[in-house]
Amino acid sequence: MQQGARLLEEAAIAAPRLTAEVLLCHALGRERSYLYSHPEHELTEIEWIHYGRYLHERLNGKPTQYITGRQEFYGREFRVTPDVLIPRPETELVVETALRVAPAARRIVDVGCGSGAIAVTLALECAAMVLGTDISLPALRVAAENAKHLRAAVTFVACDLLAAVADHSVDLVASNPPYVSHSERQALQREVRDYEPPVALFAGPSGLEIYERLIAGAARTLRPGGWLVMELGYQSRDRVVEMLGGAWREVEVAPDMAGIPRVVAARA
Repeated sequence: MQQGARLLEEAAIAAPRLTAEVLLCHALGRERSYLYSHPEHELTEIEWIHYGRYLHERLNGKPTQYITGRQEFYGREFRVTPDVLIPRPETELVVETALRVAPAARRIVDVGCGSGAIAVTLALECAAMVLGTDISLPALRVAAENAKHLRAAVTFVACDLLAAVADHSVDLVASNPPYVSHSERQALQREVRDYEPPVALFAGPSGLEIYERLIAGAARTLRPGGWLVMELGYQSRDRVVEMLGGAWREVEVAPDMAGIPRVVAARA
């Protein structure tokens, strides 16, 4: 573990000690507590091989979550692959906001569901019918596996945003949409730029294209009084709030723990 942490630190990998622990646990097929309760354990040859490969992958920029195939979200473990965006802690604010503004929602759609983190969590946290949509079939397969593993009653549909959802049939639309502009690509961390699925990241030249289409789709599919809850991209708050002017009521923006505007909610 010390060897791995040193290699990662020399390569300027974030949280080198924790990363070494996570990768070593994955190589051993053990929980983290095992490292400290069994310090005498000597790695077998196959465990050394696995650990070395995982370290090599992380040193080359592959995110730890894609190496282990796991990521925690809202206290639950989700399977992740390079076909889906890695669920971030900030996105939990989408769930929290949705549960706060629409606690009585009975029909919910998670647009661009990816791993299913938002859809599965909402299905488990409230008594609602939940639909997850995504344009990526591989992503939907991952989401379906997560729903099955976590015993969440979620239906998944392959479509573009809300194209498969009937007019005025939904109480809540929640989404972490693509919001990175094409011009920002080179500024992204290599872990994001080189490994996460572009379809889940990039919205278009301005980064606002999906917001425009999603807001229009939500206006069509939401019942009167229904809610739209979306994660915000960096410096997108003002433009998105402007898009919600006029037809939308009770528009509010929630900041994350760092004080950055992270989620916008609006009522139809």
